[in-house]
Amino acid sequence: MEDYRPETILLATDGSKDGGLAAAAAVDLSKRTGAKLHAAHAWVPLPQSAHPSLLAARYHPPQEEGARRILDEQLRRVEQVGGTVSEAHLLEGRPADAILDLAERIDADLIVVGSRGLGSVKRLLVGSVSLDVVHDADRPVLVVRGRSWPPARVVIGEDLSEEARSAARLGTALGKLLGAETLLAHAYEGMPPHPETLPRDDRELYEVMVEEHLGRVGPALEARAAELEDACGVRPRVRVLEGEGARALSEFAEEGGGTGLLVVGSRGLGAGGRMLLGSVSTKVLIAAKGPVLVCPREEGEEGGGRA
Repeated sequence: MEDYRPETILLATDGSKDGGLAAAAAVDLSKRTGAKLHAAHAWVPLPQSAHPSLLAARYHPPQEEGARRILDEQLRRVEQVGGTVSEAHLLEGRPADAILDLAERIDADLIVVGSRGLGSVKRLLVGSVSLDVVHDADRPVLVVRGRSWPPARVVIGEDLSEEARSAARLGTALGKLLGAETLLAHAYEGMPPHPETLPRDDRELYEVMVEEHLGRVGPALEARAAELEDACGVRPRVRVLEGEGARALSEFAEEGGGTGLLVVGSRGLGAGGRMLLGSVSTKVLIAAKGPVLVCPREEGEEGGGRA
């Protein structure tokens, strides 16, 4: 029976409010699983040309000193919620690259980050550390935002692809660990807006396509749920949602006013099999009010990395 047992968790902090919630989530998962917890903060030196009359060491306050303060504050947050950091890392360089390089060196099973910058499309377009980490990671990344942790429910975005299997297994095992309600949710867009404006033949074709899709989805979801029950000892409930994928999943995760964790794959859900700005995974990161766990393909799957 498969349980969720990471050996190493990497908490990447930026000093933001969501960074504090990320610390609480990382500590909770570390304590539940016995995983070693590493904490890191990355800073980028200003180019010398930014202050041509000053030496870098005379900047006020010095950048490295400010970065150290952010990391120390994160360590205090970890201690305040009863956690212990095995090792703290002050990194220099482009934050996403530095975090991912460290994750590789320590063989992290999970990266935990806050979500600063993901709630605004404008800020997303100019880049955010969280999105860059998710985009390039070859291991699961938990993007934490919202009001509280742990989540009351785990909603797994299921597109019935082979690539989604690892995300579904990890989401189910994590739901079991957290004692959360676990659901497999498949979203479909159904009929286009204002179907009455379509020619009759087109409208009838849409109706047939939707009916055929729903006829296949129900049994396939139940089969996937049974597979997960065999693997994890928990059978997720199945839900079929009508609406645009990211919005439907996000709203479903927040039903009842509780915090819901969304689990999606970083491959197989997006256009062309890549995590692009228009992919469901990326749209979920923007739309969700609560935490999102993004899972890569398992090792051995075509084009994938580690699980």
